[in-house]
Amino acid sequence: MQPHGDAASVKLPKGLIRRILVFARPYRARLVLLMVIIFGMSGLAVLNPLLIKIIIDEALPSRDLGLLTRLSLAMVGVAALTGVVAVGMRYLTSSIGEGLIYDLRVALFSHVQRLPIAFFTRTQTGALMSRLNNDVIGAQRAVTETTSGTLSVATDLIVTAATMFALEPRLTLASLVVLPLFILPTRKVGKVLQGLVQQRMERDATMNNQMTERFHVGGALLVKLFGNYASESLRFSKKAADVRDIGVKTAMYGRVLFMSFTVASAIGTALVYWLGGRMVIRGTLEIGTIVAFSLYLTRLFGPITGLSNIPVEIKTALVSFNRVFEVLDFPSSIRERLGAVDLVRPRGEVEFDDVWFRYPAGPSVSIPSLEEGRVDAAAFDDEPQWVLKGVSFRIEPGQMVALVGPSGAGKSTISALVPRLYDTTKGSVRMDGVDLKDLTLQSLADAVGTVPQDVHLFHDTIRANLAYARPDASEEEIVEATKAAQIYDLIQSLPDGLDTMVGERGYRLSGGEKQRLAIARLLLKDPAVVILDEATAHLDSESELLIQRALGRVLQGRSSLVIAHRLSTITSADEILVVDEGKIVEQGNHLELLRGGGLYEDLYRTQFEGAQERMEAVADEVMPQAIDL
Repeated sequence: MQPHGDAASVKLPKGLIRRILVFARPYRARLVLLMVIIFGMSGLAVLNPLLIKIIIDEALPSRDLGLLTRLSLAMVGVAALTGVVAVGMRYLTSSIGEGLIYDLRVALFSHVQRLPIAFFTRTQTGALMSRLNNDVIGAQRAVTETTSGTLSVATDLIVTAATMFALEPRLTLASLVVLPLFILPTRKVGKVLQGLVQQRMERDATMNNQMTERFHVGGALLVKLFGNYASESLRFSKKAADVRDIGVKTAMYGRVLFMSFTVASAIGTALVYWLGGRMVIRGTLEIGTIVAFSLYLTRLFGPITGLSNIPVEIKTALVSFNRVFEVLDFPSSIRERLGAVDLVRPRGEVEFDDVWFRYPAGPSVSIPSLEEGRVDAAAFDDEPQWVLKGVSFRIEPGQMVALVGPSGAGKSTISALVPRLYDTTKGSVRMDGVDLKDLTLQSLADAVGTVPQDVHLFHDTIRANLAYARPDASEEEIVEATKAAQIYDLIQSLPDGLDTMVGERGYRLSGGEKQRLAIARLLLKDPAVVILDEATAHLDSESELLIQRALGRVLQGRSSLVIAHRLSTITSADEILVVDEGKIVEQGNHLELLRGGGLYEDLYRTQFEGAQERMEAVADEVMPQAIDL
């Protein structure tokens, strides 16, 4: 994550305030009412010292019990009214603040989930989560706490100073002499504190990033498999130590600042009592006025302290807003063209026409500040190499086309272009004769279904994960899909059946069970085109057999693009495309390619002979043991 630095030194873009006002517009009526309440609170706050002055200077000397009673009741009334108004003020600030947090988070979430998959392959999850949490809350403070605080401080300062000046101008002027003692420490120490707060945010984000990755079930499994407990703890302890050290510095600077305020306040109060006391002794001032002045001083010095630090607070809040807008303004490279059409009743015809593709460069798909650990800025802008080079083929409706080839040849890239996870760099991909870029994203998503090699399940029930494909699916439809996917009997054997929790990413289930759930989910979706990305590559024979049966139901009547790791699984494909270094170097059915004597024959022979050798090795090891027995 890109460091914040000192918020006061960050250059903010023009028009930022205008954009903030757009988000605050739905709350303008409540903001106006909040301002009125703030003015009212400032007026109420100056009443009690005046009542105390009257008690001391009039009620007590004259021994007027009636006046004393009325003034005491008035003090209670002012306190009660202040409490009621404070509750209303709190309601307004919280409703505005939480409303803004809601609006910003929903806007961010809605925008981020529409960004291309390339964005997520480069972005660090912890850094992105920080934008949705820390920065959104910081942005909200710009509108509620900082704005209302600034107005409240300014109002308190004006009302209190005016009241003091009306009571005794000479003491008021004397009180203002100590103002530099408040302002100078605030300006000096306040900036240091602000920098420490920004550093704390950075260190917290770094520490949270490690926790997010290591507490994810995949990360936790990797740590356990390698046994790197000590090194992980050491890395975390260093990051936590940074947070600790900055916390100590922040506390010490805060205490120094508080101490300077305490000393300045004591000097101001002592000065008022000394000058006021001399005036009382001379008979030119009443005792009640000194008492009222001492109470007003706390309301005068407090706002002055806050007012001097407000520019830095506002700048910090604006930085948070700017970081939120940085994500909101980041455009999606995968978007609908103007006038995009729906794919109605898709037939499943897919055509690649001279497709060239390279993965997009960093600036077009990623935000540098969300890529923690990226140290080579030049590499971020480098233009990637070609992954696909002039790929052309057609899948007829209901046809099964398989992709085979060495690792890194471009097979998965080809499959990713069909659902528009990426856009072609040159050439076009068409479905039913329409360029994918001219189709609405929703209709394309409805037409294409994928069973990946690494199935992702949400931390929810089996039912919820299946219904994700079609939320309105009935119980009977869900059951039918699980039967067709050869997973129904397993679900029935579970204590909670369809309501069984699958765990984080489905890790409570085996690989084969997750694959069959993914097939059931795809059957509920009922797409016209199916993509199978090595769906049986790493399964045992029993699981593979069950999934092959389930896939038979999936592929029936649908166009399919199958990425095959085991060539034995695609011998019945209508067409096999052999991909090597981004090009289709051979194509035909299984028998034709075997007779061709090319790369496919080499791959097939390597797998077949490798399997034979493994079987012979096992036999050589097992047979002597059997003879000994």
